[in-house]
Amino acid sequence: MLDYSSCNIEMISVHHVGNKTNEEELITSGSLLELSDVNLRRLLMKYFTQSFSGGEFYNFTFSNGDFNLNPIYNFTHQIFENQELFLVNSVDIARHLYEQSLHPQIKSGDLFVVYFTQIGFCNEITEAIGIFKSENKQPFLRLDTQADEFLLHHDEGISIDKLDKGCLILNKCAEEGYKICIVDKSNKSSEAQYWRDSFLQLMPCSDDYHHTRDFLNIAKNFITKQLPDDLGRDRAEQIDMLNRSVEYFKIQTEFDINEFENTVLNDKVVIESFREFDESFRAENSINVPDSFSISQPAVKKQSRTFKSVLKLDKNFHIYIHGDRELIKRGEESDGRKFYKIYFDNEE
Repeated sequence: MLDYSSCNIEMISVHHVGNKTNEEELITSGSLLELSDVNLRRLLMKYFTQSFSGGEFYNFTFSNGDFNLNPIYNFTHQIFENQELFLVNSVDIARHLYEQSLHPQIKSGDLFVVYFTQIGFCNEITEAIGIFKSENKQPFLRLDTQADEFLLHHDEGISIDKLDKGCLILNKCAEEGYKICIVDKSNKSSEAQYWRDSFLQLMPCSDDYHHTRDFLNIAKNFITKQLPDDLGRDRAEQIDMLNRSVEYFKIQTEFDINEFENTVLNDKVVIESFREFDESFRAENSINVPDSFSISQPAVKKQSRTFKSVLKLDKNFHIYIHGDRELIKRGEESDGRKFYKIYFDNEE
């Protein structure tokens, strides 16, 4: 969805943001980074953009839901309106990040604020502001020659193959809080969430990607939790329904909830149980998914990785179920031992 083939880096500012609680420094730059080296530009472009495919987007928000009060929204909006304010607003961005770096485990790092032009998005060309934080230095060796001697040095630097934290703010849909994609390679602990939740303050876009992702998540939770607990369905039946759920989303281009219920669930008792679960799950998790939407295949591809089709039997066997549920039957011996009977034509 994002095309960088004609993309150009117009401006970069770099600041060092320490941990405020640990009394580390905030060091801001008074000038833009020099970008006359063509090879440096090429490496920076790879470093900044390679992690953003543009499948999943977010909008700015705020504690009361009004994104106009979001500091990062305002800083970036001013830059889009007047590029001459780039440096001063990049300093404000660094200061805001410093104020949010309060958990003692948050790492200090170098903050890059970048202004891009000529990014392709949905068959249009737009600008973007990138905010990237490098927290981890990688050791490297450098070999120099002097006359007929070799000298080996070691140092630490930024690996261009791994972006620790970043966001790309496209100059699109400003009236909705812009289109934003993010990267955060840190762990999922509470102190790591400051990048998205405290610093950027984002919420998922109400789009086909998130509708697809959210409904698949609802279906998976129903099949793996409610189906065995309330309806007594065995693991093979769960896996079969998981497979049919993913298959429905892979084949169809448009989602319709009634069609999904009749095609995948295909049982009045199961459908009624699903509707009750669906209503409760949405309320508990503040999810709003329409009854029909266009299916996002990038979301299907990502979410389907969490749909497990493995039947684990004690520590002896793993059975992968990919097809006809009627070819595997569950039973129980008179002595209480359980078994599965599997029918097949060819053995490899």
